[in-house]
Amino acid sequence: MTTPDGRPVVLFDGVCGLCNAAVDWILVRDRGQQILFSPLQGQFAAGVVGAEPADGWQSVVLVHGGVVLQRSDAALGIASLLGWPWKAALVFKAVPRPMRDLVYDWIGRNRYRWFGKKVTCRLPTPAERARFLP
Repeated sequence: MTTPDGRPVVLFDGVCGLCNAAVDWILVRDRGQQILFSPLQGQFAAGVVGAEPADGWQSVVLVHGGVVLQRSDAALGIASLLGWPWKAALVFKAVPRPMRDLVYDWIGRNRYRWFGKKVTCRLPTPAERARFLP
């Protein structure tokens, strides 16, 4: 599933404090407002990644150009879309994916304890609403 205009979409855990902070961070740095967002608990995400697993969502997902990236690949893909200096994070592509994903997974396992868990998904402000998919 892609957006009608082909824009990249970040799928995020809508109840995760770290994920919500990451969305806020991306919104500020995405100067061209090219990136759209959808909670993994939403309709758009269900069409891309299916139903929520029993153990909950463990990865941010980037959908772009017909490709679905997860975990550290998604994080690096998002950085590449933000331009300089964030694109410099692509240097971590030199690190083998299994090693990058080990770190990613460690953070993912601890994110609720470190950053909290919300009762409901993030609600966009009126100014942000056009960039969020259901």
